[in-house]
Amino acid sequence: MSAKTKVFHVITKLELGGAQKVTLMTLERLSRDQYQLGLITGPDGLLIEWANRIPFLNRYWNRWLVREVRPVQDALALLSLWQLFRREKPEIVHTHTAKAGILGRWAAKLAGVPLIFHTAHGFGFNDFQRPAIRNFYISMERLTARITTKLFLVSQANADKAERYGLTRRGEWVLSRDSISVEEFLRPGPRRQRLQSWNIPQDKVIVGMVACFKPQKSPEDFVEVAARVVAKTDRAHFIMAGDGERRPSIEERIRSYGIGSHITLLGWVNENEMPEVYRNLDIVVLTSLWEGLPCVFSEAMASELPIVATNVDGAREAIISGENGYLHEPHDVDGMAESVLKLTMNPDVRRSMGERGKSRVMDFDIKTTVEVVDSVYRQYLDGRPQTILATPMNRQGSANTQRKAAE
Repeated sequence: MSAKTKVFHVITKLELGGAQKVTLMTLERLSRDQYQLGLITGPDGLLIEWANRIPFLNRYWNRWLVREVRPVQDALALLSLWQLFRREKPEIVHTHTAKAGILGRWAAKLAGVPLIFHTAHGFGFNDFQRPAIRNFYISMERLTARITTKLFLVSQANADKAERYGLTRRGEWVLSRDSISVEEFLRPGPRRQRLQSWNIPQDKVIVGMVACFKPQKSPEDFVEVAARVVAKTDRAHFIMAGDGERRPSIEERIRSYGIGSHITLLGWVNENEMPEVYRNLDIVVLTSLWEGLPCVFSEAMASELPIVATNVDGAREAIISGENGYLHEPHDVDGMAESVLKLTMNPDVRRSMGERGKSRVMDFDIKTTVEVVDSVYRQYLDGRPQTILATPMNRQGSANTQRKAAE
């Protein structure tokens, strides 16, 4: 590649979420010597400031890109993306998340973009949707997959699902985990320094959930878990870092159980402050109904914290139940409460599980993800794509294994 390759990444909205953070970290780390980078996204979201700080990044705010299905706005978003691609003529368009993934890929195809990549950070369809809606989303993903140069998937579980529903052929995908900057969470720092400002006694075991308050995360289940644990011990205190549409429901459930003194809602937390938040936790809980591979898992692992979570999608690739945490089925609040109670009462188990999680966290480092993305770009730009990159790994395989196989 002699001249810089023009690459546009497209994501629906820069809300606080794993897909958004991974996209921004990738754009921060891709070589400026090799690539001329652009970001297309909606104009709203808590991570807009982060995007504005990234040097040598062309930013395009598309007011028609919204998460909800809105036919008129979606058509205008498609048209505006097509016009932008026709004018700017990027060699690569790389889309993220369901809505931007559909609109962005079709706009790129119609504009004649030669290379179209998509990272599925989970899917827009799930088992909790009405069948008609779910089948519509599956058909749209299946149709759009036909115009996709290569599909990046964040977990083996998502790859299995993609193959099962005809979104990719067996093995013809690339593992590119949703990951974190591990070094930011490994930096030493004092623990439990925020508890006083949060009005939480120092002698409590702190159980935390870091998530947007939206139906996917089922945050009301976290309150249910808290209520069951509090009924059996006063040693635990629960915190929720996040906010969103389900907050009124969460607050109502807290009131109905009368556990307001045992649970603290922190609201949105600045991304730069997240390592400090984890240094104040003893246990991490995530009650999601579906996922890709949430960054919360790797953040907890890097922070040496045990995890109690639902056994959905990529969870099994981060959490080995009984080793660095416990996995339960969605809505199994009784089971999750028992696991939280067990960890609350056993500091040695918390410590050993945290150590085991930390020992394998480098498989979820953003450096590995960026190297994989860059390698695939280069292969296609040089006209020598290697299918070995897309070879599935076993469920406990390392992302580093796949990267090394391509070298």
